[in-house]
Amino acid sequence: MSQAPFRKSLPGTADLKLRQAAEQLETTFLAEMLNAAGVGKSRDHFGGGAGEDQFSSFLLQEQAAAMVRAGGLGLAESLYQALKERDR
Repeated sequence: MSQAPFRKSLPGTADLKLRQAAEQLETTFLAEMLNAAGVGKSRDHFGGGAGEDQFSSFLLQEQAAAMVRAGGLGLAESLYQALKERDR
């Protein structure tokens, strides 16, 4: 009996890694879009400073990750499905 049908029916390590990579790509994309939109830019009237500028990228990255965990844009799922089809 071949293991191929069993492997396709249950998510294995390769599927998990592929899904995580797709989600990470969507997270990075969303973080860049948030940055381009000006989210997290320091404001002069709130103090700002070098520290705020240095750590704002971490905040944007975590905000983007939270968006992906909540369903995101669907980019990760599309990437995952396309790459999974290519791997068959």
